[in-house]
Amino acid sequence: MRNSGILTNLSTAPYNFLLRSLLEIQSYTLLSSRAIANLFTKPLYFRDMVLQMDRIGVGSLTIIVLTGFFTGAVLGIQSESALRRYGAVSITGQLVSLTLIRELGPVLAALMVAGRIGSGIASELGSMVVSEQINAMRALGTDPTRKLVTPRMIASVTMLPLLTIVCNGVGMTGGWLIARYKLLISSSQYWSDAINALEFSDVVGTLIKPIVFGFIISMTGCYIGLRTYGGTEGVGRSTTQAVVSSSIMIIAADFFLNNLIIYMAPFMNV
Repeated sequence: MRNSGILTNLSTAPYNFLLRSLLEIQSYTLLSSRAIANLFTKPLYFRDMVLQMDRIGVGSLTIIVLTGFFTGAVLGIQSESALRRYGAVSITGQLVSLTLIRELGPVLAALMVAGRIGSGIASELGSMVVSEQINAMRALGTDPTRKLVTPRMIASVTMLPLLTIVCNGVGMTGGWLIARYKLLISSSQYWSDAINALEFSDVVGTLIKPIVFGFIISMTGCYIGLRTYGGTEGVGRSTTQAVVSSSIMIIAADFFLNNLIIYMAPFMNV
C-alpha cells in the first residue's frame, strides 16, 4: 500500500507542477495587468514614482558605470587576441560597439539592476507582508497594487533604458582606452568604426530591451514579495527567488527579443 501511494504521487507530480505553474502565470499576469491599468485612473502617486526613480536610477548608477567600463575594456583586450591572428585589430571599434549595443549592454545592465533593485523590492514588500502592513493598507482603503507596484513598475521601465545608455557609453569609452593606449589605434578610427558599424535596428533594440527587462524586474520583485510567507525566513527566501527568477526571465526574454529584432531588421534598416 505504501509503495502504491508513492507511485501515485510520482504519477501526479508532473500534473501538479503544471497546474501550479499555470496558476503562477495567471497570478503574475493579473498583477501585471492591474499595475498597468492603474496608470489610467487616479490617484497615481507621483511622489512615490519619483522616489523610486531616484532609488533605481541614481542609486544604480555606480554599479552600471563600473560594469560598463570594465566590460568594454575586457572586450577591447579580448579583441586583440581574437583579431590579431587575422590582421584585423583595426576593427576593434566595430566589435566593441556591436557587442555592447546589441547584447552585453542591455543584458548586463538589467542583471545588475535585478540583483540590486529586484532583491530590494522583494525584501521590502515581503517585510511589509509579514508585518501585516499590506493588510493595514487595505483596511485603510489603499490599494497596495496602486501604491506599491505601479510606481516601481514605472520607475524601472523609465530608468533602465537610461542606465543602459550610460552602460553602453561608458563601455565604449573603456574599449576606446584599450584601443588607444594598448592597441595603438587612433581615436578617430575607433570612434568612426564604432559608430558606422551600428544600424537603426541596433539602436531600437538597445532601447526596447531594457523597457521589457525593467518591466520583468519590477513585476517579478513585486509579485514574489507580495506572496511572501513564513516570517523573516520567508523574506530571505523571497529575496533570493526574486533575483534568480528575474535573471532567468531576462535571459529568456533576450533570446526572443533578439529573434524579433533580427526578423524586423530588414524593415527598420531600409
